[in-house]
Amino acid sequence: MPTLIRWREGRAELAEDAFTHVADDQDLASGDVIISLTRFQADGDRLIHEGRRVGVRLTSDEEAEALAYDLPRIAVVALEFPKYRDGRAYSNARLLRERLGFKGEVRAVGDVLREQAGFMVRCGFDAFEPADGTSSQEWEAAARRYRHVYQRAADTRIPAFVERRS
Repeated sequence: MPTLIRWREGRAELAEDAFTHVADDQDLASGDVIISLTRFQADGDRLIHEGRRVGVRLTSDEEAEALAYDLPRIAVVALEFPKYRDGRAYSNARLLRERLGFKGEVRAVGDVLREQAGFMVRCGFDAFEPADGTSSQEWEAAARRYRHVYQRAADTRIPAFVERRS
């Protein structure tokens, strides 16, 4: 089972993952599951009516808007980083938080590296499955590496140009 780090109130903490990732070619596990968008479109209503919490895994070429109607029923949106240099999941995270108003968990999965921590938190991610085996303490240090930010983002930190005016 992958390590799960949650970001809560400016702190990173190791967490138990109640969800099981289920591939399209696997039988559904009991309990809470994270499934692909395709599988969610086919089986999501049934799983939710069974009383399960359901998460949806979006690949980097799938758009968050595809979930807009169903977001109130979804517990987790897992955004996949196929390679660390593919940043499309950042855009989806920000869309989920700012435009679509998603209040559930936005989780980074795939090639998720500690060096990306600060950027992910700024975009609205609040859970991470690090590919590099980092601890929650290392993740927190990386997320806090820079004191100043230079633009507004989903994390609502005050940009440096606004701080200077105060």
